[in-house]
Parts: sequence; structure tokens; C-alpha cells
Amino acid sequence: MPLIVKDYTWTQTESMVYLRVPLKGATAEHVDILSTDEYLKVHFPPFLLEAFLFEAVDEAKSTAKIGNGVAVISLPKRIHRLWDHLVLSINDKQTKKEIRERALQAHMEKTADGRKEKAVKKQQEKKYALETMMKLEQEERDLIQKMKDEEREKATAELEGWKKRQIQTAVEKPPINLTNRDKVQTLHQASRGCSVNPGRTSSRAGSRKEQVDLPAPRSSGTIQIKFTPRVFPTALRESRVPEEEEWLRKQAEARRAGNTELAAELKDLSDEERNPDWLKDKGDKYFATGNYQGAVNAYNLAIRLNSKIPAFYSNRAACHLKLRNLHKALDDTSNALDLLTPPVADNASARARAHVRRGTAFCELELYTEGLQDYSAAIKIDPQNKVLQADAHRIRQIIQGCITGPEN
Repeated sequence: MPLIVKDYTWTQTESMVYLRVPLKGATAEHVDILSTDEYLKVHFPPFLLEAFLFEAVDEAKSTAKIGNGVAVISLPKRIHRLWDHLVLSINDKQTKKEIRERALQAHMEKTADGRKEKAVKKQQEKKYALETMMKLEQEERDLIQKMKDEEREKATAELEGWKKRQIQTAVEKPPINLTNRDKVQTLHQASRGCSVNPGRTSSRAGSRKEQVDLPAPRSSGTIQIKFTPRVFPTALRESRVPEEEEWLRKQAEARRAGNTELAAELKDLSDEERNPDWLKDKGDKYFATGNYQGAVNAYNLAIRLNSKIPAFYSNRAACHLKLRNLHKALDDTSNALDLLTPPVADNASARARAHVRRGTAFCELELYTEGLQDYSAAIKIDPQNKVLQADAHRIRQIIQGCITGPEN
């Protein structure tokens, strides 16, 4: 069962309510705050603050700030007047249950609307980027076509001018004493822009033929094309390159991470026992044979040697679930999910397992709302998993009061 927070403080004005909750050493990423117009929940395992507010507040303008070990929550009042108390005195479990269900439903609808708005905005940005790119490409094509037309007109004008000069030169040459046959040949060649030297035409034609040197045919060949193999199975056009590169970089850094001081401290161990991968395999074998405490010890040493591998935390969480160390299982699965970022296809199955294990721990602690959120995240990763869908449906029935939870 969660530990109820009672050492919070609150102040108010006619228009605002300010709530200060000590986080007892919890970091900001481990604090879950859910607020609606009539309900407030602050959850940082294993502590929980649940408040059924005295009057309605403006959910859209409510804010929360976390820092220096304290969460400060600001709640604008819908009706400007002083409250007698912060929370209502409700002893009816059914009323509390209905308020919780309304808060969860409102939160889920708000989350869905936010996702839809984000998707629409992203689609609009893509459309604008595509239209801008097409416009720039069209302007570039128009510029290239204009340059081609200008060069074509320039070349045509130069060719016409050259032809005119050749004809004018041939016409202005002084007359030569030629026979009638030579005159006809001279006039014919002059019209083509060529000069004639009588008596040497045939010899020049022969020498011109001898000087023609045609190039040899080009030799054929084969060009080898090699493509760099992709690490991820998705096509490059469908992948998220920055996220995948970030994941590969983090994995490489995790594999290179080593604690030299710890290695010196554990110098009495064998080389195998100082290898985190060997310790993970050993822990997996212990888990398969039912030796859960032995597996925990192996994972503990592996994490001391390299604390950047998410599988160590996720596997240790599975052992803690078997040993009923539920809060330790929550911590380990949260650490694993923190390391499994950014989310890419290569770590999808590991993220799904971590969400299921954390959701199981929440349900064992009877925190079914939080457990349902983790199971929903796992189903989003693996939507075809019928077992996860059945488990999530049973948790919803427990929340709605259709069936009772597991017996302790």
C-alpha cells in the first residue's frame, strides 16, 4: 500500500490556492501529478497525496513547479472566495471512486486531444515545408531555363554574324582569271562561306581526308555499387535518423563504460566475474531455475560494474516481482525506462517489457490507475498482443468496480 503524505502545507487568497508538498528525496522525473477541477493527486512512489478539493478550480490554468525537494502547485479558483478547508470530508468510498474515475477519464481525454493537436500541427508543418521546397525547386528550374534561353539566343546571334562575315569576305575578294568551270565552282563555294584556290582544290580535299583522326571506341566496363548496411530494419525514408543515431551512441557509450576504481576494489574476483555481460547471463540462468535471490546478486554486481545497461535493471525488476519487493521493482523499471531513450524500433520490445513489469508492480500495490497507464503504454508499442489487451481490460474492470483486485 502507498504511504499517504500528510505533512503538506497550503495557503490561499480569494482567487488562488497554493499547495506545497515535500518530495522526500524524489527527483522531478519520478513525480506524477494529476489535476482536474475537483481532484488532485501527487504520486512519487511509495508516497501518495490524494485531495478531493473543497470547491472547483480552473484545471487549464493550474500549474506545478518542482525544485529544491518541494512541489509547489498553484490552483486558480473558479469562484473567488475563501475556502473553509482544502479538501472535502468524504467518507463514502463510492463517491471517492466516482471522482477518481471522472478525473482519470478527463485526463485520458485531455491526453488524446493533445496527441491529436500535435499530429495535426506536425502534418501542417510537413505540408508547409513541402510546399516551400516545391516553390524553391520551381524557381530554380525557371532560372536554369532562363539561362539556357539566353545562351541559346547568344549562340544563334554569334553564328548568324559569323555566316554574314564569311559571305561578305568571299564577295569582296578581287577577281581571278579563271575558266568558266572554275568560276562556277568558286561562286558555289563562296555562297557556303569558303575560299577557293584554283588548281589545288582536289589536293586540299585529299589532305583534309588524310588529317581526320577519329578517336578509338571507348572500352566497356562494370561499375561496382556498394550500399552501407543499415543497423535498423526500417527503410531510411521511414526511420527517425536522429533518434536512432542517439540510441546507437548511448549504447556504444554504455558498452565502453567501466569503473576502474571498482575493478580495483573487486580485484579478487576472476576475469569472468568482472564482466557485466557474463554476470547478466549468470543472473538469467539463476532466474530460469527459480533462484531469484541469486539472480538479484548477479544483477547487483553487473550494475555496479556498468550502470548504463537498461537490461540489468529490467531483469532485476523481474526478480523483485517474484520476491514481492514491489517498490524495488518500481525503481528498477523506472531506471530501465529512463535508459531506454530515445524510443526507437531496436528497443521497442525492451520498453514494452519494462512497462508491463512496472504496471504489474503498481497493480500488486493496488495502484490500478498507474498500472493501467503502463499497460496502455505497452499496448501502444505492441498493439497486436492479445495477452496485454486482456490484462488491461481486467485492470479497467477492477478500477470500475466490476471485479475485485487480487487478494494479498
